[in-house]
Amino acid sequence: MVPIDRLLSLVQASVAEWRSTRLAELTFAHGAAAVTALIVLGGLSLFVAVARSPWGRAGRHDVALPAILRWAGRSGFAFGRHGVLVLFLLGVPFFAIALGEPYASLSRRDVTFPGRRIALMIDASSSMIKPFPTTTLRPATAGTPPSAFFTTVAAAEIFVRQRMRGRYHDLIGLIEFGDEAYVITPFTSDDDNILLSLSLIGDWTEFGAFPDQGTTIGKAMERGVELFRSFDFLKASGNLMVLFTDGQDRQVMIDGTPVSEILAEARRANIPVYFIRTSYDKALGGVVPDAIWKPAVEATGGRFYAASDEASILRAVHEIDQLSPGAVAVKQYGSEQPRFSGFALIAAALWTIAAGVKLTVPYFQTFP
Repeated sequence: MVPIDRLLSLVQASVAEWRSTRLAELTFAHGAAAVTALIVLGGLSLFVAVARSPWGRAGRHDVALPAILRWAGRSGFAFGRHGVLVLFLLGVPFFAIALGEPYASLSRRDVTFPGRRIALMIDASSSMIKPFPTTTLRPATAGTPPSAFFTTVAAAEIFVRQRMRGRYHDLIGLIEFGDEAYVITPFTSDDDNILLSLSLIGDWTEFGAFPDQGTTIGKAMERGVELFRSFDFLKASGNLMVLFTDGQDRQVMIDGTPVSEILAEARRANIPVYFIRTSYDKALGGVVPDAIWKPAVEATGGRFYAASDEASILRAVHEIDQLSPGAVAVKQYGSEQPRFSGFALIAAALWTIAAGVKLTVPYFQTFP
């Protein structure tokens, strides 16, 4: 069975592809075969219609009907009984185009998909080495002790994979921070590239070589806002920042700028911050800076999660994944991109509706 989310993803991708397609720009790989198939089907249909016509004498398998009285009049909705046939005929040209296997050559399309621009930020400070026992969110490298850092890297990977399985086309950027914040991967629609970057920073040797071992959460948020600004995304819808950290930071001033001002810019740009504080066995308030960061991030329209165990991290990741999407505009390039799925989808939809109406509505099962 095909999962519902994959089916929805296929349908949305086909609709978006069809909306961006211009028939005059298409090339058909099997145009002649499609025309031949239509001629053959048309000829067979005509032959069947002639064979079933009332010419000739009534046979023993025919049904005799009484004459309809002329004064009874004709219903104004009689033509509506042909609606099923109309739906079928409407699907034929779309089927013919799909049968010809159209493709776009040397194309560049501006396409809009449902999705989000997500700045994914991971704390790599020395305090993140504290133990964080898990059963599912395990370090990628065998023998690596389960700690808050490797747990958050595994959680971030699960989050990205959830987005990949969904019906969205996200742009994701990866930031690693300590005393300073570094853009590991700028915004990209290549989810595999993000997963590769996560696997690299999640290596024990790489973690030990990270130069800035302190925790300055405000730097990460500042870098995240700058990343949105660099890509000219501040005025776009569907932006958000997802931050994994143990929350061990009481600094409210970053280079003379209050953290509240940094977050105020995020609020003005409609970039909510979703803050997943990963400290094992520490409920809300169990870490002193919770009182600083919870109201600050919730003022952006985001949410503060006090993740004290593996289950609470997974709940937070799932909840963030379920957020309603915005819209992401991307440029698609390709030398030969198939364009048949949208036409095939429309033909299948029209024929399915016609068959369903014919089989379920008695009005369409009577003689015309």
